[in-house]
Amino acid sequence: MKLKIIIHSAEEGGFWAEVPSIEGCATQGDTIEELLTNIYEAVEACLFVDLDNIELGNNAKVMEIVV
Repeated sequence: MKLKIIIHSAEEGGFWAEVPSIEGCATQGDTIEELLTNIYEAVEACLFVDLDNIELGNNAKVMEIVV
């Protein structure tokens, strides 16, 4: 999967980034390197699904796909 991110300069210094295809997914960093590390963590957190808290019907099946 490839995602587009938009990187902004922060007024207080450093950078912040958003992932337009994932609503509410954003992070910040003091340097571009730190920002890139943080954006991977942010995307993972935004896409995480806790299956323990989801009720599945008798015929429901959980699958994982790669896009």
